[in-house]
Amino acid sequence: MDEHQPASPASPSSPSPRPPRKKRMLLAGIALAGACVLAFAFLRPHGDTSSGTHKKGKHHTADASQAQPVAVQTVHRGSMPVVFTELGTVVPITNVTVQTRVEGYLMNVLFTEGQHVHKGDLLALIDTRPYEVLLAQYEGQLAADKAQLAQARVDSARYQRLIRQDSIDAKTAKDQQFVVQQLEGTVKSDQALVDNQKLQITYCHIIAPVDGRIGIRAVDKGNYVTAGQSGGLAILTQMQPISVIFTLPQDQLPEVAEELRTQKSLSVEAWNSSNTQKIADGTVSTLDSEIDTSTGTVRLRAIFPNTDEHLFPNQFVNARLLVKTLNNVLLLPTTAVQTGPTGQFVYVVKADNTVEVRPVTTGTSDGNNIVVPTGLKDGDRVVTDGTDHLRAGIKVTIPAQTTPASDHAAK
Repeated sequence: MDEHQPASPASPSSPSPRPPRKKRMLLAGIALAGACVLAFAFLRPHGDTSSGTHKKGKHHTADASQAQPVAVQTVHRGSMPVVFTELGTVVPITNVTVQTRVEGYLMNVLFTEGQHVHKGDLLALIDTRPYEVLLAQYEGQLAADKAQLAQARVDSARYQRLIRQDSIDAKTAKDQQFVVQQLEGTVKSDQALVDNQKLQITYCHIIAPVDGRIGIRAVDKGNYVTAGQSGGLAILTQMQPISVIFTLPQDQLPEVAEELRTQKSLSVEAWNSSNTQKIADGTVSTLDSEIDTSTGTVRLRAIFPNTDEHLFPNQFVNARLLVKTLNNVLLLPTTAVQTGPTGQFVYVVKADNTVEVRPVTTGTSDGNNIVVPTGLKDGDRVVTDGTDHLRAGIKVTIPAQTTPASDHAAK
């Protein structure tokens, strides 16, 4: 038993070296696994990035080589009208307030509201009886004064015979001559009263001063009217012909004035207020005599026959004044013109179907086409649609041939 007792303490110490070796091996395995993971994580992104960059480069190359679909039209020579569009107002050439020139009771109204009347037509009648009574009185006075004048002339002739016989005083004969002259003046005054009274009777018959369309009646039959009363009897408006007055900016005045001096008259069209429908055709031959300093504009009057009476007084219209026509100029669709930092430009399609950026200058436009003084030549193909993704040198395709600008100009 004593021999085995010393060995018992040594038995637990004998296996102590084995656990540290396993631990070291475990730690080494963990470290190796971590290194593999780090190596894999480090190497994988480089491989993917390179592959992604390569794919992106291929995609970019494909985009660069892909042609863009566009619509084109051909630049050509043609004619372009120079038209100024201004807001105008229909104004009658003659607009009359029918007034009475005498006072009295309105005996009869002979017109219908809205009726077309002619110059000289009887419109209304005022009671003439008071004026006829005065006329008779003045005619009686005229007759009496004429009789006195005749007697005075007979006496003057007798006095002249007696003075030649030296049978009467010369002063008496001379005084009789003065009496004759006074009575001649009286008769002349009486005649004027008679003529004036006849004129008053004429004024009792209210007639149309011009051809035109009469408006709503302002006074009814039976009312007492006076000369110059407010509103008159009605408004008479000349409808045929009629005028449109519109204004022109002073910057455009020299060009229009020069054409008026050369052509004597210019064509003008009246369009409705929304500028969508033409109403009538007319001419302009009159410029106002001064520029309105408050607006910087000058007025023009255009005359329209207005046989259909589509133009109505005080109607607002758009006046399109044709100043002149530019012939043999280059025409370009307005949709082709682009604006950049350096000014206006267009995309020109070359023979190899690549586009070129071309700076241009523009002039008069009719809304569809525009004049191009510089930058293009006859026959150039320009892009009118699909310009959003274009740049110089890119290749384009034309899916469908569009109508050239020449077709529009020919119309």
